[in-house]
Amino acid sequence: MKNLEFRTATSAQGGLVVMSDVPGVAAGSRVQLRDHAGRIRSGQVIRTANDTVLVEVFEGTDALDLERTWVRFLDEPFKLPVSRDMLGRVFNGSGLPRDGRPPIISADRRDVNGEPLNPAARAYPREFIQTGISAIDGMNALTRGQKLPIFSGGGLPHNRVAAQIVRQAKLLGEEASEFVVVFAAIGASHADARFFQESFEESGVLNKVVMFLNLADEPVIERLLTPRAALTAAEYLAFDLDYHVLVVMTDMTAYAEALREVAVLRGDVPARKGYPGYLYSDLAELYERAGRIQNHHGSITLIPVLSMPSDDITHPIPDLTGYITEGQIVLGRELANQGIYPPVTVLPSLSRLMKDGIGKNFTREDHPHVASQLFASYAKALDVRGLAAIIGAEDLSDSDRRYLQFAEAFERQFIGQGEDEDRNVHETLNLAWDLLSMLPHDALTRVSEDELAKYHKGVVA
Repeated sequence: MKNLEFRTATSAQGGLVVMSDVPGVAAGSRVQLRDHAGRIRSGQVIRTANDTVLVEVFEGTDALDLERTWVRFLDEPFKLPVSRDMLGRVFNGSGLPRDGRPPIISADRRDVNGEPLNPAARAYPREFIQTGISAIDGMNALTRGQKLPIFSGGGLPHNRVAAQIVRQAKLLGEEASEFVVVFAAIGASHADARFFQESFEESGVLNKVVMFLNLADEPVIERLLTPRAALTAAEYLAFDLDYHVLVVMTDMTAYAEALREVAVLRGDVPARKGYPGYLYSDLAELYERAGRIQNHHGSITLIPVLSMPSDDITHPIPDLTGYITEGQIVLGRELANQGIYPPVTVLPSLSRLMKDGIGKNFTREDHPHVASQLFASYAKALDVRGLAAIIGAEDLSDSDRRYLQFAEAFERQFIGQGEDEDRNVHETLNLAWDLLSMLPHDALTRVSEDELAKYHKGVVA
């Protein structure tokens, strides 16, 4: 099949070409089209039935003369050439250079579809990854090998948060030099793509980052390849070169929309909100490629960023993502409207594996108790704030007014921080104690007496 070219195109419209009398072609196979001017276009088979093949053409079907168009089916999936030289490079969604430099030359080419990790071969995620963002490091810490999504909404600064994590994320201790980042932007605007690239270049981290940029005006099928190419690069860096890899992918909602669009073209039966019934398994196929493997030094930690349509956390994309991953960081519109950045709403946020990456030997011995106490105190402070909205702050007790002050300071000083402010975990924990010291000893029931004596700076009662 690789050496055969077909000239049996029957129709072309909207980037799709229908081919007839083409036997034995598998869905997902790569395709090359040679038009009447000799130009080569790339494509992928998205559906086959009764020797009829539906091909999506990356470069579109404009000015395509069907009678003089030759199509070659390459009988192989999309493959990505992998090499250590990928670090510091910028590629498009299908792995071609976007930085004006030569393509990666490597005999090692990997199928971008990959495979999820075998559950029996997985090692448990442990060890702390510092993002430099207090609301994450202090209360929803990220561990090596974890999948921790960021749930956002339209217009919220999730791209800025993602870029800040890429710039600041690091390992503590001797393994810091073995840490690299794979960043994938899916369906990004030209302005966002420029922002990401300039942000990483100016901060000097680009040399330890592999970037995949898929733009909103590029072919929808390439949007489906982008996270797969990124994870293929991450697998090579982690399990062949023993790096600890953080993969940040934004925005997975654009990926799911592309999946729905291709599913409609293929004639798949729609399910919830028009998404295909296999949306869950498709997302799981991606997310489960992250993790740690027994007897392997490297690891893949995944932060998928997704914007929730209409801020609806029950929408299929965040809903299904929550089933597959180990927690979520939720960005809230209320904090954003108050000018607080990053607007992390800490109460619905959760890191299920946090307990295995913090504490003695990882961060600091008081970290687990401090995080628990911050959650409890802030939850009570929000209850007091709700009461004050009903009866008025002047009718509150002195204790309740202290909680109101704590909530305000917590949001402005702990959650809120500069976009270029990189706090280490000790600075985050010291700041937490400064805030907890606004409350009396007897209100802090989740920290030990020794920790109170050592860190509390306020009144005894």
